[in-house]
Amino acid sequence: MSEQREILTWEAYGVGARDVGKMVVDSGFRPDVILSIARGGLFIAGSLGYALSTKNIFVMNVEYYTDIDERHEVPIVLPPYLELVDLEDSRILIADDVADTGHTLEMVRDFCTAKVGEVRTAVLYEKPRSVVRCDYVWRRTDLWIDFPWSSEPPLIGGGPGA
Repeated sequence: MSEQREILTWEAYGVGARDVGKMVVDSGFRPDVILSIARGGLFIAGSLGYALSTKNIFVMNVEYYTDIDERHEVPIVLPPYLELVDLEDSRILIADDVADTGHTLEMVRDFCTAKVGEVRTAVLYEKPRSVVRCDYVWRRTDLWIDFPWSSEPPLIGGGPGA
């Protein structure tokens, strides 16, 4: 892995989140639900919820990365499991911090597609190797990204990204 990194500050995050929200608005898409991929997607989902006046924010817990550039073979959905009940005509915006390999977004998108009316994806960053081309992307990079919420080591247990 290259030593060079993309450093996202809290201030730049605010600009990026607002820019992604504007992209959604400009496209004419009006989500009924924002689906956050936890944990990194929690921040952008909350910000988009405010920007798009969408109060229905769901969370899907998925574990893929175990450390910097280390991951499970496939993304693993963690409990509690999401039930998309009575949402067959809904428009869902899936929000995450980064589409790195895109495998997590692909799994979540495919899970939703058969159960709801329309699905779109929004990320702060998309990497060239991502298997998903997101609908709304703030920046594209091939660098490792230091997010302000995960650049410091945890205060309890675990290692980087724990």
